[in-house]
Amino acid sequence: MADTFKMEFQSTASLEGGDVVIFVAEDLAPTPGVSEQLGSRITDLLARTAELERFKGKYLSGMTIVAPADLPIDRLIVVGLGGEKERAKLDFAQLGGFVAGKLGAKTATVLLDCPGVPFSSDAAADFTLGMRLRAYTFDRYKTKKKDDEKPAGQTRVVLAVSDAAGTKRAAKSRDAVATGVVIARDLVNEPPNVLGPEEFALRAQALSKNGVDVEVLDEKAMRKIGMRALLGVGQGSARNSRVAIMRWNGGKSDDAPVAFIGKGVVFDSGGISIKPGGGMEDMKGDMAGAACVVGLMHALATRKAKVNAIGAIGLVENMPDGGAQRPGDIVTTLSGQTIEIINTDAEGRLVLADVLWYVQDRFKPKMMIDLATLTGAILVALAQEYAGLFSNNDELVERLVAAGQATGERVWRMPIGPEFDKMIESKFADMKNTGGRHGGSSTAAALLQRFVNDVPWAHLDIAGTAMGSPNTETSRSWGSGWGVRLLDRLVRDHYEG
Repeated sequence: MADTFKMEFQSTASLEGGDVVIFVAEDLAPTPGVSEQLGSRITDLLARTAELERFKGKYLSGMTIVAPADLPIDRLIVVGLGGEKERAKLDFAQLGGFVAGKLGAKTATVLLDCPGVPFSSDAAADFTLGMRLRAYTFDRYKTKKKDDEKPAGQTRVVLAVSDAAGTKRAAKSRDAVATGVVIARDLVNEPPNVLGPEEFALRAQALSKNGVDVEVLDEKAMRKIGMRALLGVGQGSARNSRVAIMRWNGGKSDDAPVAFIGKGVVFDSGGISIKPGGGMEDMKGDMAGAACVVGLMHALATRKAKVNAIGAIGLVENMPDGGAQRPGDIVTTLSGQTIEIINTDAEGRLVLADVLWYVQDRFKPKMMIDLATLTGAILVALAQEYAGLFSNNDELVERLVAAGQATGERVWRMPIGPEFDKMIESKFADMKNTGGRHGGSSTAAALLQRFVNDVPWAHLDIAGTAMGSPNTETSRSWGSGWGVRLLDRLVRDHYEG
């Protein structure tokens, strides 16, 4: 991905060959620099072509004009920004992704002089982020590719911006985030025969080259400290479970860290409570929460975030062999609390229960956020448009909602309370691992809340947003890498010193 576009930033750009991208509002007034450099007749050409193509300048609409032979460019790509209300709340990353999808030449010049839009250096950097994310593909296992699937080679993209130096600095930070998203996407897209718990842990350990301290707990270590809930999930698999702890120390030595915990079920068959066969191949993505945490830790370390951060991921495979966990079993968690297993397909919460307790007890974080493809019920409630947000802290909720609005990775607060807690009471143990069909996402969150004590905490149910979500201008990937941008923005806005 990093080689698809070679980005350059200039205060003024000379239009010499290749594609030239301009932006127009609904009145179709072109960017001033176009008329100055290409002559006033480009305005007439734009108007005539727009009439023929019925192009109105609506938001994220495009029109391509092959330039006359006597003009020093190959194509003029016209991108609509819509009306005044739409221009006031542009998603610059989505805009960048849309433009990336239109480019075809080896050289492209983008005139970021939008009518009625103040294109700050941060906005321009978000534009480059969108371009890089749109360029992502996962085709490493294809031995034969169609012509339209073959790499087109690198495109030199010149962005004409008023503050070239400031944009270049901001774009470098966005590059770290873009690479973090790509890491998460790659992990989710990998086939399950390639990416088991041990292989996943090795991917996390690769962050050490970025200055992240990585510690991996094997089954012997987990058994010694008492992570029996997590180990129970993986006991039916031939592959050994792992927990990876990543630490980025970019803040003051005495600052409590922020913590991010990811569910990493590398493949979920459902165990003894086996899933239906149709669509089970998608369960290779049941580790998208852990993938996000690894991508986020890469982003924080690479951009040298001034924060102390913990990333913790529980890595298991849920399989149904003769040694697998059964419905009716009771496991003792790291906290000492006991859980009756009602359904072995409600396994992610068992993994998170032990890792959440471990993190809050060992690291004393100022806040914790876990991410998990936890319940199908969240898709019933929110489809694939929002992640479900459950929390014990209103301030953390407000911050996550704001970060979601800013990045387009939106969250919606869902209820959690004593009513749902009562639904997971067990006759034989301290709790049971599912409360039944009704309120399934909330009862799962209620179980997790029993393992965070008083630490400000949020649970993000990303079953609808992390894999197989609808295409956007910044993602054509089955694994979306959802959450990296959201949480990086949260840290940037509220937790960096």
